[in-house]
Amino acid sequence: MSTPREIARELATSTLLEKVPIASSLASLFSNAGFTLALVGGPVRDAILGRLGNDLDFTTNARPNETKKILKAWADSIWETGAVFGTIAGKKGDVTVEVTTYRSENYDPQSRKPEVNFGESIEGDLSRRDFTINCLALELTTTPPKFIDLFDGVDDLAKKLLRAPGDPDVLFGDDPLRMMRAARFASQLDFAVDPTIVESMKRMAERITIVSAERVHDELIKLLMSKSPRVGLTLMVETGLAAFVLPELPKLKLEVDEHHHHKDVYEHTLTVLEQAIALEDRLGGPNLVIRLAALLHDIGKPKTRELIPGGGVSFHHHEVVGSRMAKERLRALRFDNQTISDVSQLVFLHLRFHGYAGGEWTDSAVRRYVRDADGLLEHLHVLTRADCTTRNQRKASALAATYDSLETRIELLMQEEELNSIRPDLDGNAIMAILDIPASQIVGKAYNYLLELRLENGSLGEERAKEALLKWWDENGKKK
Repeated sequence: MSTPREIARELATSTLLEKVPIASSLASLFSNAGFTLALVGGPVRDAILGRLGNDLDFTTNARPNETKKILKAWADSIWETGAVFGTIAGKKGDVTVEVTTYRSENYDPQSRKPEVNFGESIEGDLSRRDFTINCLALELTTTPPKFIDLFDGVDDLAKKLLRAPGDPDVLFGDDPLRMMRAARFASQLDFAVDPTIVESMKRMAERITIVSAERVHDELIKLLMSKSPRVGLTLMVETGLAAFVLPELPKLKLEVDEHHHHKDVYEHTLTVLEQAIALEDRLGGPNLVIRLAALLHDIGKPKTRELIPGGGVSFHHHEVVGSRMAKERLRALRFDNQTISDVSQLVFLHLRFHGYAGGEWTDSAVRRYVRDADGLLEHLHVLTRADCTTRNQRKASALAATYDSLETRIELLMQEEELNSIRPDLDGNAIMAILDIPASQIVGKAYNYLLELRLENGSLGEERAKEALLKWWDENGKKK
């Protein structure tokens, strides 16, 4: 009977050769040159789990210069940006590979950057890695391929357990970003996390502050775009890691006393995130902007919380405060300007529907809703629907029906008017010609006046718009 490791070797080998058969040609080149080559880490794990992609990590005893020569003969293109760390990358067809020389690392406790030393054995290379499920290797330059599992990673895969190969304090002390990787893997793989890791994360959480915002940004995106981001976010909050990475999230755990009961904003937020993910097909699939907006939509509540005399609590203008806070946090995490703008606008708009939740939507209100959402209308539809987390089925059904009605109204007006590009009936050039004035601030004021008329009444046509403009000019413009 085959052992778990033998089964894992067969699974990894067959998956690799089936999905990325050109890997064997790369292994042959290294073998012919007298070097070893092993698939290592995450790709081995994913091959065993049947989810291998086209990005492969290898390790070798060849030094970077030798690796470069071999990759030049194999790949369509190569790059050397990681050469100082022993890594040469290449691409052949749709397969990307990174080949890294065996290495060991020494860390300065006050620095996130390791001192890299090349190692002599794959065993030493594996022992420096983060979690047992990533300390796996498939040596391809032996016959048959040799499966290496020094820390019982296969058993942990079977148990769906994330465990450290050594002391977690040393693991996280060397590279604190590994704490976020723990949260990310828990989310991606839906694995339990060993209690020793959880306790170490609680002790070591503050060390994440020595890691660059760019690295934190990349890891946070991977977590958020995973299958179950709630799992990793919960781990980050419970261990205190979120207090240094995304402090707005744990602050949503607002105190609820016996006299002022209200919905748990933290749990509500995680539910909104899950419900938004369930609606992502409307956006074409997994969408970072909607996930960030769902996560941050209520972060203005702690700063705007007020107790109402006689019981209850209010959060007036939390969408305005939250929009500003979202911008600040996303900037600190080095998100790009477009993402920051889109997310903060969605946070600002997320309550707009509830101002008309009774169904009293005029054509003017619909136009303004579409205009303010601009290119984010479908995102706003998803966020607004996801934001309904009431357990009262009658209330939930009523809100859904009202929003269905709004979307129908939008579709009808879309057919009648160009709602996606609402503009006045007269542009700036026409305004200047009619009023016989040069470009100036008054032209902008006239444009905004005509835009308001357009939003309120729909298209007037050029003649009626001209009459309205001249009337406005007589009453306001000439005095300016």
